[in-house]
Amino acid sequence: MIIIAFLAFYVAFNLGANDVANAMGTSVGSKAVTLKQAIIIAGILEFTGAVLFGHGVTETLGTKIANPDLFIATPQTLALGMVTVLISAGVWLQIATSLALPVSSSHAVVGAIAGFTWIALGINAIDWSSIGLITIGWVLTPIISAITAAFFYSLIQRWILSQSDSLFQLKEWIPWLSVILLSIFGVIVLPSLTQPLTNFLIEEVGLKIPAHDIPIVTGAIAAIGLTIYSWRQLDFATIQNLKSKIQNPTEQIFGRFQLLSACFVAFAHGSNDVGNAIAPLAVIFYINQTHSVPSNGITIPLWIMILGGAGIVAGLAIWGKKVIATIGENIISLQPSSGFCAELATATTILLASRFGLPVSTSHALVGSVVGIGLVQNPKSIKLQTLQGIAAAWVITVPISALISVLIFSIIRILLNGN
Repeated sequence: MIIIAFLAFYVAFNLGANDVANAMGTSVGSKAVTLKQAIIIAGILEFTGAVLFGHGVTETLGTKIANPDLFIATPQTLALGMVTVLISAGVWLQIATSLALPVSSSHAVVGAIAGFTWIALGINAIDWSSIGLITIGWVLTPIISAITAAFFYSLIQRWILSQSDSLFQLKEWIPWLSVILLSIFGVIVLPSLTQPLTNFLIEEVGLKIPAHDIPIVTGAIAAIGLTIYSWRQLDFATIQNLKSKIQNPTEQIFGRFQLLSACFVAFAHGSNDVGNAIAPLAVIFYINQTHSVPSNGITIPLWIMILGGAGIVAGLAIWGKKVIATIGENIISLQPSSGFCAELATATTILLASRFGLPVSTSHALVGSVVGIGLVQNPKSIKLQTLQGIAAAWVITVPISALISVLIFSIIRILLNGN
């Protein structure tokens, strides 16, 4: 298991170097944070998101692409296939990162799982309904993010940036921006984290809340608390005197908000994409412990979640700067106000997907958000050549990772069988 754990760390490392760079690219590109600050922020929040909110996506990837029931008689074949997935996804992510291509780790893992399943049991063994649902998510992610980012930026442009007294207008909007930012995080994420407290209030205190209202109530309470706190912390005079490389005082204040939105993107990315690295490891661990396949779902041990989070942080810190510029600087020129909207839209899209256990692509969401803002600002400002390269990388990731998986699984099986 030590070697397998190392392979999972290797995938998480390359995932951190590629996908996390995507997540922080807008903040660095707008100069709201430095590269060093981005690495520190992402490191902490990625790890937290992975450990606290990453179970759903991990379970989907571990049990919903290759149907475990078909491997009941040969659980070791499924374990071998998951080893293949770790190698295949890690190799492709490393290649893409070396070329500064922001690819999707979700694409790589799903393609690799489908590839080994095809060779092991035939094409009909692949759970095409789950792949279809995931593919729909991949298609909708950039569209939803683009629409959301365009909507947010249009509001900010209309009510703040286009006003002659934009600094005063922003001062008036600070409480509402705080409400929007923290309410989204509260309603989507905090219900899961505050579930033990909610259960205590219902069972011990006797608080009567309908089950379907629990997520809304707990999230709303937490969001209100965070909003009040942030409102008091975001003192206008303090922000106005903030030392920054950004000369425009209005954008300087937006830089503080973008710092918060960057934290949410990092948390969202950790919650969704950690499953790409650790789902195969979780399946292998389950098979080794029980000598059976996880037909009825899978419980992810805490040490596996921590391993994935640590690998993501290490990859970002050591190799992440290669990809950051691609999204942060090479699609459109970003200011903190536009970067804030892009990150807010991205975090909303990804956290919702994580809540429903869908392994979507952070790079899809972020690129969609940046393009949405570009369409509002000036469609001619969008650098189509960069977008074409990114889109090509997205399209080829699934078949390439599937092909690598097929080759590696075939070679390993021949070596083990001795023929």
